[in-house]
Amino acid sequence: MQARLKNPFALIPGALPAFLAIDKATEAANLPYTTRKLVHLRASQINACSVCVEMHARELKKAGETDERLFAVSAWRETPYFTEAERAALALAEAGTRLSDRSDAVSDAVWEEAARHYDEKELAALVIQIALINAFNRLNATTRQVAGAWG
Repeated sequence: MQARLKNPFALIPGALPAFLAIDKATEAANLPYTTRKLVHLRASQINACSVCVEMHARELKKAGETDERLFAVSAWRETPYFTEAERAALALAEAGTRLSDRSDAVSDAVWEEAARHYDEKELAALVIQIALINAFNRLNATTRQVAGAWG
């Protein structure tokens, strides 16, 4: 496999720091690191972004995540490995990633379940993180960036 284009962040040097600043800004909301990375991994799986799937799986593994949880992210509904709060975040990530799959992109039920587990600042951080990972996925998938060869 070969990329269509050199990594866009290498070609537009100011873009990556701007994206990373958005990521850093959400840390103030105290959304758990593992939740953020599970959301990143799940959205990246949906968007077939090999670079981000590999990166976020590695980050989660480095953070102490078990193989069982990593292997089960794509089937989180059918496994016992995730907390209710993580399930709510994963459901919101899926809805926010698959916006055109249903007439009510993010249903009230999905939103209310997330709101049951996260306060307003954490929800804001979660929504920003979902948007951010989708932007990274779209850049990588569109240009066919190759896992293991990012740069």
